[in-house]
Amino acid sequence: MTRLTPADLEAARDRLVPDVVADGLHVLFCGINPGLMTAATGHHFARPGNRFWPVLHLSGFTPRLLKPSEQGELPSYGLGITNVVARATARADELTAEEYREGGRLLTAKVELLRPRWLAVVGVTAYRAAFDDRKAAIGPQDRLIGTSRVWVLPNPSGLNAHWTAATMAQEYGRLRAAAAEG
Repeated sequence: MTRLTPADLEAARDRLVPDVVADGLHVLFCGINPGLMTAATGHHFARPGNRFWPVLHLSGFTPRLLKPSEQGELPSYGLGITNVVARATARADELTAEEYREGGRLLTAKVELLRPRWLAVVGVTAYRAAFDDRKAAIGPQDRLIGTSRVWVLPNPSGLNAHWTAATMAQEYGRLRAAAAEG
């Protein structure tokens, strides 16, 4: 991959990154919003320190470690990726409360249309803000969106030091087992 300069990253600010989706997914993973590296490359979870791709593999969702540039393979495994907020920022704290709420409304409509078995929001803070659920915790939620169940997963960002790749993989694995049950 070509090395991106700070100017390349800054030029990606506010860019939109297309979802990786299909009808009838087993799990639709939902990030907070694209980071600048993701927006610059067009590949979800592209920052090298992000643990999404390794954790996806360690938890058994994918048979091998995928690179962000291989995100197009996800639907063949019944998986997809979207975001709560579509616009790219350097940090999630650049997003407003209204952007989260509007993102929750748009995400609800998307999930009702696509009907994945599970919506998996990666980040409890983002889930709480988007769905006005201050008591949400990591794990399955009581909420249904249409017929889709909801699971909140730990944020795979390298900044989330509370979770290791191994402990995240255990939680993602719990979702994988639930998704396999139907």
